Amino acid sequence: MNRKTEGADLLRALCLEFGPSGCEDRVADLIKENIEGSYDELVPDKMGAVIALIRGNGKSDKKVMLSAHMDEIGFMVREIREDGLICFSSMMGPDTRIMAGRRVTVGMPDRLNRGVIAMKPVHTVDRGDRDKAAPVDELYIDIGASSKEEAEKYVKIGDFGTFESDFVQFGENGRLLKAKALDDRLGCALMIETMRKIYANKDKLAYDVYFAFTCREELGMGGARCASHKIRPDYALVFEATAVADIYGVPEISRVATRGEGGAVSIIDKGTIYDKELVELVIGVAREKDIPCQIKKYVSGGNDASHIQRAADGVKCAAISAPCGYIHTASDVIAVSDYEAMCDLAVAVLERIDKNA
Repeated sequence: MNRKTEGADLLRALCLEFGPSGCEDRVADLIKENIEGSYDELVPDKMGAVIALIRGNGKSDKKVMLSAHMDEIGFMVREIREDGLICFSSMMGPDTRIMAGRRVTVGMPDRLNRGVIAMKPVHTVDRGDRDKAAPVDELYIDIGASSKEEAEKYVKIGDFGTFESDFVQFGENGRLLKAKALDDRLGCALMIETMRKIYANKDKLAYDVYFAFTCREELGMGGARCASHKIRPDYALVFEATAVADIYGVPEISRVATRGEGGAVSIIDKGTIYDKELVELVIGVAREKDIPCQIKKYVSGGNDASHIQRAADGVKCAAISAPCGYIHTASDVIAVSDYEAMCDLAVAVLERIDKNA
């Protein structure tokens, strides 16, 4: 079946696919289908990344790497109780308020099952604990099994899972988009669309470009470490999603970025100090081309750049992130215009690096 798509349809296909950290195979297969005919070579990767090379015309020996991660937040099955409920370990962070009552998909890529995350009803919780988030040890996954024996027909200890969530465009003219896994299937979609545009005019590229769809970012960014050591790029552009906190009640000083004002360019975060010249080039290209772009205003988070920057003898890095509301939940929300602006900026920056390479 041909699953090649573009725009919102491409985002939908990628976001709805199952791919928590360590289970990126289905996402990788979908990406390979969508980049077919838009690269010169696939570079083998033992960690499971998809690395596609577009060769330049040989006028420069520089190498540029574009990076986005395929994996999404998730959890792992650690015990199946006698009553059929499933205990799990979370890869979603410490805040369990985003979990209770959510629909989930659990199993492995070849045998996925639907379920919900269950917890005690509020009237059975001690009054002193009712305003506290339940610890993950008090949450369970209910797949509809009435016993351990029945549950084990479908789920095994060590299986993975993630949220199940609809893909929805809403707001005036569908300006906002809600889905799971926009962190970072958005970056993957952007790179696919960039590859298609760049490959059509690759004879104008002076240098080789590597598009690295990395794995395991949500659990330590090991995929990016291996990919960047293999590629040994001179420049790297990382495409991500970032928290925004652009809602009522959050002080202006604590806001990271604003949806609808373009991709957020990082100066520094918890893992990386970005290359000043490359950051200035990105911002300068955006202004010259009249592409919406903003500065990430708050020092927070991190991404694959923290490992890419340290690869081999060092890599000049820049990161451009889509402002994303409610990130790391079942309902990530972005502005469609930000995605479109980031796609335009990716192509424009590659053209400019070409001239400076």
